[in-house]
Amino acid sequence: MSRKPLILQSLAVAALAVLGLTAHASGAGPHWGYHGSHGAPAQWAELDPEFETCAKGTRQSPIDIRSTVKSNLPDLYFQYTPVAPTIVNNGHTVQVNVPRGQSVSIGDKTYELLQFHFHTPSEETVNGKHAAMVGHFVHKNVAGQLGVVGVLMQPGPMPKNEAYAPIFDHLPRPGERITVDDLELNLAALLPTDRGYYTFEGSLTTPPCSESVNWIILKKPVALGTDQIKAFRRLFNANARPVQPTNGRVIKESM
Repeated sequence: MSRKPLILQSLAVAALAVLGLTAHASGAGPHWGYHGSHGAPAQWAELDPEFETCAKGTRQSPIDIRSTVKSNLPDLYFQYTPVAPTIVNNGHTVQVNVPRGQSVSIGDKTYELLQFHFHTPSEETVNGKHAAMVGHFVHKNVAGQLGVVGVLMQPGPMPKNEAYAPIFDHLPRPGERITVDDLELNLAALLPTDRGYYTFEGSLTTPPCSESVNWIILKKPVALGTDQIKAFRRLFNANARPVQPTNGRVIKESM
C-alpha cells in the first residue's frame, strides 16, 4: 500500500467550492479562520461582502439543540457502499471526498453525498454540551438543496475505531490531497446503528454562511479512539464556529 500526497492546487480548490463546504478555501479569497483578532468567526462578515450572511442571517448554524419538539419524522435510509476516498486538508478541516452514487433518503427527498469533514469540538451542542468531535456529511438533492447529516463523536474505550481508521491513519498535512492504493472506506460503518435524529433549518457553518441547509443531527454518538481524536487535534486544535441564536426556529426530534 502506498500513500500518494498531492499538493492542493487551484483545481482542487474549485472542487471544494462545488462541494459546498468552503467557497473560499485556503489561498482563494479573504483569509478566515477560527482564532485571533482578525479573521475569526466574529469578523467573518467584515472580510467580504459575500460573507454578510454570517452576521445578518437569521437561520445560522451551528445551534444549541434543546427544547426539541417530538415529531413523527420519516426514517433515514442511507444508500452507502464501500468507496475509495480522497482525503484533503484544505487548511480549515480534513475533508473526505467520495465518488458519486452514495445517498440518503428522507421521506420523498433523496440527497447525494458529496463529501464529509470534521470539527473539534462538535460545532452543535446538545443541552449546552459539546461532543469531542463531529463529522458533517454534506449531501445535495437534484434541486440543489443541501442536506447535512451530523455524526457526533466521543472518545471510546477502544484504541481506535476501525471503521474510521482508513481516514485517521492517513491524515494529510495542510495543503495535501491524499489517495492511498487499495484503500477502501465502508461508509455505512461510519454511522451509528441508531438512526434517531434532530432536524432544523440552518446554514453552512463556514463562510459564506449560506442559509436554507437542512440539518439532520444523529442523536447517538459514535466512539473514536482517543489517539484518533488527538491525531486530528494536532492538525486542528479547535475548528468549530460558536453556536448561533436559534431565533425561534423549531428543532424537531424523532420519536
